[in-house]
Order: sequence, then structure tokens, then C-alpha cells
Amino acid sequence: MCGFCGEFRFDGASADVTAVARMNTTLESRGPDGQGVWSSGALALGHRRLRIIDLSDRGAQPMTDPELGLTAVFNGCIYNYKELREELQAAGYRFFSTSDTEVILKGYHHWGRDCVSRFNGMFAFAVHERDSGVLVLGRDRLGVKPLYVSAGPGRLRFASTLPALLAGGGVDTSLDLVALHHYMTFHSVVPAPRTILKGVSKLPPATVRTVRPDGSSEDHVYWRPSFTRDEPKDPEEWPQAILESLRAAVDIRMVADVPVGVLLSGGLDSSLIVGLLAEAGQQGLETFSIGFHSAGGESGDEYAYSDLVARHFGTRHHKIHIGDDRLLPALHGAIGAMSEPMVSHDCVAFHLLSQEVSRHVKVVQSGQGADEVLGGYSWYPPLAGVAREKAAAVYAEEFFDRPHAELAGQLSPAYLDRDHSTEFVEAHFAQPGAAEALDAALRLDTTVMLVEDPVKRVDNMTMAFGLEARTPFLDYRLVELAASCPPELKIAQGGKGVLKDAARGIVPDAVIDRTKGYFPVPAIRHLSGPYLDLVQEALTAPEAKARGLFRPEYTDRLLADPSGNRTTLGASALWQLALLELWLQKHGI
Repeated sequence: MCGFCGEFRFDGASADVTAVARMNTTLESRGPDGQGVWSSGALALGHRRLRIIDLSDRGAQPMTDPELGLTAVFNGCIYNYKELREELQAAGYRFFSTSDTEVILKGYHHWGRDCVSRFNGMFAFAVHERDSGVLVLGRDRLGVKPLYVSAGPGRLRFASTLPALLAGGGVDTSLDLVALHHYMTFHSVVPAPRTILKGVSKLPPATVRTVRPDGSSEDHVYWRPSFTRDEPKDPEEWPQAILESLRAAVDIRMVADVPVGVLLSGGLDSSLIVGLLAEAGQQGLETFSIGFHSAGGESGDEYAYSDLVARHFGTRHHKIHIGDDRLLPALHGAIGAMSEPMVSHDCVAFHLLSQEVSRHVKVVQSGQGADEVLGGYSWYPPLAGVAREKAAAVYAEEFFDRPHAELAGQLSPAYLDRDHSTEFVEAHFAQPGAAEALDAALRLDTTVMLVEDPVKRVDNMTMAFGLEARTPFLDYRLVELAASCPPELKIAQGGKGVLKDAARGIVPDAVIDRTKGYFPVPAIRHLSGPYLDLVQEALTAPEAKARGLFRPEYTDRLLADPSGNRTTLGASALWQLALLELWLQKHGI
């Protein structure tokens, strides 16, 4: 739910309310149901509201509790807010609303920054202490909800999206060369705190930042999953343990004062969510799937499986087919909705799907995260049994888009830096705590890749239409449990073996045993016609030539053979270049 922004001054000046109002305006799609701007001396806060819990005006933000001397803005949902509210009431707190925002206010007052350890949910928030002048920023464990920050002379600005910070002005928009290397190499994953722009950073997941009135700050990391096995289980116990944890995660994500639907791709993950909801007695559940025209000999839909699941569980199923007349214009909307350049063509699918789904419901559950948490990707089996000292190299060979040596013939010399992506991955694999090389890879993907690709993609695209997506596979209790599961059980049966065993008897076997699918958008994987024209225009535009990111001979080679140049995982190398330029041009950079 929602979007927020703010400015905090350290130089004795009052906060720039006009700049905050500009930032707030850009967040309208995240919160179409209401808005508010609040200021007091050095601090100004803006908020756009999506009404999900406590639909009354008592839940409006920015929310101030004058008795406690606290003001807050918040994006997300605290799923266990009712239980926490009862605990706080027992401690003597009086509530004026039934919103989870007020639980954050009271919880912060009662438990301090450690309140986040009690929250089960997805959240980003800012809490200001009137008496001390301290500002506290917090983000959920898996980074489901975003929080961008930008420092300037005598001030700090923060917002739910990067474009909101650009609207405030005064941002250094020069490219961060480390982030650029990650974009070109680490499958477009730019780990926090960096973004593609030097002047904007991200508050890392599972982090609380305390900012004092003099501008000094400190970060507190409050959660790290342990990929070790302290309490070994019998292998046969794991499927039931995973199922029970997922069942609880799905159930708690139904908390809302509005209906909740499901994005049903037809794959195992979303199908199991539907199955568990049906098992729990949900009636009239609305499900949604999307499809595109075929291209390059590749099917553009997975209706056969989503239809099967919808029939099996008797859902009110919406099958959304997107023609070429809608896909091309939607590319511009999807790119505009990206807080950072995201190369996955799934973005366009999610953007169009969200537009349609938002006409029916405000909240959906989605299957994102299962592949990272439960070992569903193709690059995991090659890491099984690999010595730890060789693991980073094997991971890079399987996952990186290209080796560093190739960048010399692709990036212009001014943008070519050292091998930052290999350094990052090697440092991660060297950290203590993961029992095996495969554990270390799963830890990296769960805490970094997942946050900076699938999770960000779903948030950006759904919130572009005021649609809240909830991801039960990212319930921190399930993530902790899965982290302790032996990796060989996760990669069994072609991936997610333990989840497949858990799903038997709930989901039809045809869905469990099918070949792994994805959100197919063939027109982007096989660029031709107007899509190729769009790409060529972006890469040869005056802005692109002035920027000079890529060597002209490399760009020309890709344009001459649009489908013939693929990254390690089979993505279009040409689309990767074009998407970056399209994003930079869309945001006026």
C-alpha cells in the first residue's frame, strides 16, 4: 500500500515543502485514494494512500500521535498488526484508529528500533521523534518495499521511488560505474545501497537507519537468515514443514478490509497458493493470468496450466490476452514505472497484468520468491558439491551475463571499470555462515538477487496501478526454514523438489511435473518490426550518442543480428543495452 517521501534538514533551515509536494505528486499511482503533506521545522513528509486496512480517514498519513510525540509515514502491510495491537493495548497504549500504521507508531515508542523484529510484513517507514529531532528509517527483511535516499547540502531526502527523488531536484544523475558493471554483468542486479545513479542510494533490506538532527547516522541490520542446519530433520519431514509454513504465510496475507486475489501463472508456486486458499475455504477467489502473441516460434501464454488450476479449484478466473496493439505502448509505461532499469521482459507482463487486475481487486497474492528460496533455477545444480574456494567462479560462469573481459569490447573506455561484480560475489561467498557452496549461492540470491530483480519488479509494476502484491514465499519464517533445509532436497526433481513433494495431493500432478515456465513475452525476446525500431531509435538517439555508453561497433553488431546475441541465461543482449538507454531517456537523464 501507498508511497511516501520526505526531506530532513541538518543546516538549521526549514524543510522544502514545495519539493516534497513535487515528489509526492509523482507517487500518485502508488496511492490513488488520498494524499497528505506535513511539515514541522527541519522535516517535511508526503504520503499517497492506498486504502487497504482501516478505510476511514483515521488511517490517513502522515500520522501523528501528539501524546507520544511521534509522526510516521509508511508503505506496506504489517500482517500481524492485530496481535501487536492487542499486546500494546495490554501495555497501556490507547488507539485512535484500526490501521497498521498506528501499530508502527506505538510499537516504535514501546520497543524502539527493535520494533521491526516483531513486525511480520512488508514495510518501509519513516518515524520522527518530536522531542529529540531524530528520524528513523526502516525497511523489511526481504526488501519487498523500497526506500530510496538522496543526500544534498545540509539535507537528506527519501522516497518510495527513485523518480520521486528526481522530481524533487538537486540529484547527481551521473552514472555509478560500479552499478553499471553490475547491470551489464550481474544479470542487471544492482545490490543495495547502490543504484545506477551516483546521487541516489537504497536503504538495504533488514536495516534501520537512525538519522540525528546534525546529519550523523547509523545503520542497524536486524535480520540475516542462517543457511546452516542446527537441528537436522529427517528428509521426509521437510515437505510437511515447508507446507505448514507456507500455509501460515498464505493465511496471514489475507488480512485486509478489501478482497484479495491471486496472480495465477499456471506454475507450481502460484498454483499452490490458490490450492492452499481453496483448502482454507476461500470462496469466489479471483485469479488472473496473462498471455501474448507468439513470436520467434515461442508460445506467448501458459493458459493450458492456469485454466487447469482455475477449473480444479473453481476460481473466478480472468484470462487476459494482450495483442501487439497494446504491447508496444505498454513498453513505455513499464519503463516509466521502473525505479531502476530492469531488463527482464517480465516487467512488461506484470505492468499490463497489474493494469487489468487493478480493475477488479486492490490486493493480490503472488508466487515470487519460490525459485530463490527453494532452489528452482538452472544455475543451482552445477554448484552442488563444489568446493567453497571455487564456488564464486562457478556461480559467475552460470549466472553472469558475460565475463568481465568481454566488456572491453562493449562499453566505451570512459565507462569501463574493474571487475566489480566478481569482487562482490567473491566477498559474499567468503562470508561465514553458509554450510555449503550451494547454500552460499542460495543465500546470495535470496538476500540480494531476489530483492533487486523479482521483488522490485513486482512492486514497481503493481504499484503503478495502485495494486498491492503480497508474496507468501517471502514470509521471513518460511525463508528461515527453507534456509536450513538441505540444498540437495531443494534442487531435487529438476528444482524445488521439496516444494513439489509438499504440493502433492493439493495441486494437480500435471502442474507439479510440468517443465518450468515463466512470464513469456516473445516479442521482446525476439526483437523485430516496431520493437526493433524502438530499440534502434533509443540506441541512436542524440542523447545516447552524447552519452556514449557503448562502443558503436558493438551496438551495430547487435542491431545487425537482433536475435543472434544472447547472454549466458539466454536473454537478448540487444534489449539489455536498449532498456538502459530507454530508461535513462525516459527519466530525462
